[in-house]
Amino acid sequence: MRKTRFGKTELMVSELAFGGIPIQRHRREQAVEEIRKVLDMGVNFIDTAHGYTDSEEKIGEAIHAYPRESLVIASKSPAMDGDGFREHLELSLKRLGVEYIDIYQHHNVSSPEKMATVLGPDGAWKAMQKAMDEGLVRHPAFSAHSLETAKEMMLTRNYEATQIPFNFVDNAAEKELIPLARELDMGFICMKPLGGGLIDNAHICFRYLRQYPGIVPDPGIEHASEMEEIISIYSDESPLTNNEKSDIERIRGELGASWCHRCEYCQPCPEGISISTVLTARSMTRRMPWEKALSMLKGPVNKAENCSECGTCEERCPYDLPIRELLKTRRGQFSDFVETGIWT
Repeated sequence: MRKTRFGKTELMVSELAFGGIPIQRHRREQAVEEIRKVLDMGVNFIDTAHGYTDSEEKIGEAIHAYPRESLVIASKSPAMDGDGFREHLELSLKRLGVEYIDIYQHHNVSSPEKMATVLGPDGAWKAMQKAMDEGLVRHPAFSAHSLETAKEMMLTRNYEATQIPFNFVDNAAEKELIPLARELDMGFICMKPLGGGLIDNAHICFRYLRQYPGIVPDPGIEHASEMEEIISIYSDESPLTNNEKSDIERIRGELGASWCHRCEYCQPCPEGISISTVLTARSMTRRMPWEKALSMLKGPVNKAENCSECGTCEERCPYDLPIRELLKTRRGQFSDFVETGIWT
């Protein structure tokens, strides 16, 4: 597994990261085994988060068998306020069993309001600075789903890395944010390289991403064999073939009418519906443990029945999605999934 310089952090990281969401499904012993198999393939970059239930704890047990300096550990806190951020950081350190975290991120800063809170006088950025002074965090970063907010966060020049969705369907970051990251010498973690589980063709996904040197795809890994397959795909540096380009255009066409980018511009909904949660429910059930996915989705999906079809969300959506119709469709699909375990 080749290593690449991760922006101004000067960290040398594997060209692929290990995403820590799917291991929530495993019992601890199996999770530890799968993680160690991946590390033995040469992957040294692990990304997880406070909110991924027991992911940090499983990773913490797995990495004890490796020299700390050989690994690059990234995690995240969803707290936008300073006190909550500090609480999450201390818990992450304890769960991971480490004295410092290489890359710690504000998790999902996806609106101007969240950004204002993070950067405010009692916000998470002040707590991040203190943690860096104490040696608990080596490099500050953030993740975001809103490209406009991500750009504003990058331009503060506070951060050394960012994590943003990027794949051949959700490719808006290509035009401005990837070049901006290079200009600012920021590390770029490629979130959702498989579209959060909506794109089934891993070969095309990673062949496409291979065209962008320096960005680090962060696929969620449940079984080490998945990473083995991705490594074999990623090792091919040849240009995309015409057939692959045709397949990309075909899949873009199939997903384009229903692809929620989770930018949150549709919010707030007058009826309090969490629109992006409902529209991306299929992705969540594929990435999360069954019980957790159902518990997280049941309320939002039921709430979607209150849609008054006012159309405000569609007026705000920069991707012109037929949100009202999609909410109805996802409610029916979720109901079928609960009964059969299959998405129709």
